[in-house]
Amino acid sequence: MLSTLRKAFWLFGFAVLLLALFLPGYIKLQSLRAKNRQLEHSFRKMAVENYLLQQELRRVENDPVYQEKMARDKMGVVRKGEIPVKIFSDKKR
Repeated sequence: MLSTLRKAFWLFGFAVLLLALFLPGYIKLQSLRAKNRQLEHSFRKMAVENYLLQQELRRVENDPVYQEKMARDKMGVVRKGEIPVKIFSDKKR
């Protein structure tokens, strides 16, 4: 009986020792896996954004209709002979 109790105690001590040795590394591994998933998600999101920006850049460089639209919308450019009209909404007053 005493021998069985002594074996159980040693087994329990060995298990606690293994747990103390490997638990911090396992927790760090799980943390790094979560960070890796987060970074992969950010990478995919940025890759999509990069693709969309490249498409817009191609349009700005090669599409004269889009160039004119951007110049009119963003910079307020008007053609010769046109009269610019500004419309104010009631919300901004």
